[in-house]
Amino acid sequence: MAKFITTKQITSELENLIKKADERLYIVSPYLKLSKDFRDLLTYRNTNRKDTKIIFGKQELNPEQMTFFQGLRFVYLFFSEDLHAKCYINDTRMIITSMNFYDFSMMNNKEMGLLIDKTVAEDTQVYNEAWDEIDFIEKTSKPFDFVSKPISNIVSTPPMKDKVAEPKTEIITQQKTNTFDGKYFSATALSKELGISAKELSHQFEKLKWIEKKNDEFILTNLGKSKGAQMKKGQYGEYIAYPETVLKAFGNNGNDDLPF
Repeated sequence: MAKFITTKQITSELENLIKKADERLYIVSPYLKLSKDFRDLLTYRNTNRKDTKIIFGKQELNPEQMTFFQGLRFVYLFFSEDLHAKCYINDTRMIITSMNFYDFSMMNNKEMGLLIDKTVAEDTQVYNEAWDEIDFIEKTSKPFDFVSKPISNIVSTPPMKDKVAEPKTEIITQQKTNTFDGKYFSATALSKELGISAKELSHQFEKLKWIEKKNDEFILTNLGKSKGAQMKKGQYGEYIAYPETVLKAFGNNGNDDLPF
């Protein structure tokens, strides 16, 4: 039957729940901030190509966390603005608790929860009913966009007659690396246009050596810069922006393979 657990037990059981998850792993928590141990667990699961779905409710992810999640191809984020529940579930076990998936809570707060085991007859109905509710929350949540809108490239204003316009430093830098003068798209915005996930698109660019991962962040390579990609600043910090020539090339290719 269901087992009562306190703060340290919750953290330990949550580690086991993630480690032993097979096809199903859901993390439902309004607040997200991961310790290194939990990052490693999610990274290991991602390496094994196992899907993880995270539903959260507070848009307080810092740029480092954003980059971490965006780099995990098999982790999917969903946003539910009115979410207050905290629940963690794999194929057979579930933790319903007061604890957020947040390192501060795990280290400093006094939390409590219930550990439910589907393989125990007394727990099966509770597990199934809670799973139905999580399924409902997922279906009524929105897939989380790391950058919500495509960002237009900065274009210098034509000089007025009889005046000499001083070129901006950013424009000069761009002209040294490429001659593209159109729109730029974030990986998320570009992936929507191409009909694939942002993680899959980043994976493709990484394979092509346009980008590389350094300290859990994607950075542009010299090859990527030569193709017209740039670093830009958005509301969550710096991100890689790709020229619309990538989109045009895909459209002209006429198939489902990226034309790079």
